[in-house]
Amino acid sequence: MREDAAMARAARRPGNSQHSKRRSRQAHSAPLKQMHLNAAGIDVGAECHWVAAPPDRDEQPVQCFGAFTADLYALAEWLRQCQIETVVMESTGVYWIALFEVLEEGGFDVRLVDAHYARQVPGRKTDVKDCQWLQELHTYGLLRGAFRPEDQVCVLRSYLRQRSMLVAMASRAVQHMQKALEQMNLKLTEVVSDMNGKTGMEILHAILAGERDPQRLASHRDRRCTHDQATIAKALEGHWRAEPLCALQQALEQYEFLCGLT
Repeated sequence: MREDAAMARAARRPGNSQHSKRRSRQAHSAPLKQMHLNAAGIDVGAECHWVAAPPDRDEQPVQCFGAFTADLYALAEWLRQCQIETVVMESTGVYWIALFEVLEEGGFDVRLVDAHYARQVPGRKTDVKDCQWLQELHTYGLLRGAFRPEDQVCVLRSYLRQRSMLVAMASRAVQHMQKALEQMNLKLTEVVSDMNGKTGMEILHAILAGERDPQRLASHRDRRCTHDQATIAKALEGHWRAEPLCALQQALEQYEFLCGLT
């Protein structure tokens, strides 16, 4: 208890408090160390890209390049002339992808950063462009790049995302087919477990070919179906209309195209 009281009195002494404040001021006043001397910043846009290099590398250290492919290679060449080694850019939409790939092929160390985070860092001057601010922050190592996997992983991820999108589109096409059938009071989904199976697809094609007889439509029943032919025929007594049939045909064609059935 005596030792604790002595430590508490020592902490309340004026000298210790002033010494702590003095050390805090010295820590805050310490200059930042430049970590990336050959750094550039790019403000990515849909029509043009603003690029900032260190002020001593060119008479115009801030330049604007177009977004065409030839402009991207010109941008990379200008950075090479400015002896740039590392580049930081904002991950804006999908506009950064082509520029990122061109710079990475050119041997630059390219990093993506969150635009919101870069704008929230205090100390920015009002007349400084976004690319200049990115270049300055990257020079002092104040930006953390987003994770980007290797190129082979990026290729696989693109294919998987494309496939996922196609599967989602095919699911919406099935929903449109179901809606068109319900508008004509055709209860195909109630008597067939999988409308996209053998029985369901043959019945849909027969309907779009002009068949309206429920018994003939039900004759496409596969022997593995749970419901008998009579029940399926009863479910296919519809109230035929031209507009749902048109929607059904378009949805079926879209589904078969997305699934590679055509």
